[in-house]
Amino acid sequence: MATGTETVTPSLRRAVLSRRIRWFVASTITYNVIEAVVALVEGTRVSSTALIGFGLDSVIEVSSAAAVAWQFAGRDPEAREKVALRIIAVSFFALAAYVTVDAARGLLGAADAQHSVVGIVLTALSLAIMPVLSYAQRRAGRELGSASAVADSKQTLLCTYLSAVVLVGLVLNSTLGWSWADPIAALVIAGIAVREGLNAWRGDACCAPVIPGRPVTSDRACDFCD
Repeated sequence: MATGTETVTPSLRRAVLSRRIRWFVASTITYNVIEAVVALVEGTRVSSTALIGFGLDSVIEVSSAAAVAWQFAGRDPEAREKVALRIIAVSFFALAAYVTVDAARGLLGAADAQHSVVGIVLTALSLAIMPVLSYAQRRAGRELGSASAVADSKQTLLCTYLSAVVLVGLVLNSTLGWSWADPIAALVIAGIAVREGLNAWRGDACCAPVIPGRPVTSDRACDFCD
């Protein structure tokens, strides 16, 4: 007698995972649009390179999520995988370039960042929300075998790292007056962005997809998906 698990065909499972990824992407886009607006406005107001970089990363997360949404809107998502990965990778590199230049200006004394309660609250909130979204999308992407979905989940996970780094920088600047902590936090953002950009660039089609006739498992994913 067939069990409920056995009656779920690979094609049906792929459809479920694709819908799930689209939902995660929509949630990520919505949150990051709000996050980007708040971070960019506040970062400009208090002259915080790290907070502006954080806001720009949110903009790039939106473009990354949009690339994955475009991929899964087509009839053959795998055919769009490479283009989606390239968009994600280039977005990372662009972020790293901008933040590095702006952080260098900050270290050279172009402008000292001011205290920002809004920035501290925003980064703390992101630190709580982003890991949940990242884990859920990454799990679905690995099972589906979509390198672009996994790459986008890493972009979301990057927001968690950035939230922690920027939060520490803002707190140190506010409590101890260490203005140099802000551009240093921004340089950490740039370093992480370069690494994840390289991972995305090399990650095309490395994850094993769900294939009809084979059981759906996540252990067939490659190192990039881990």
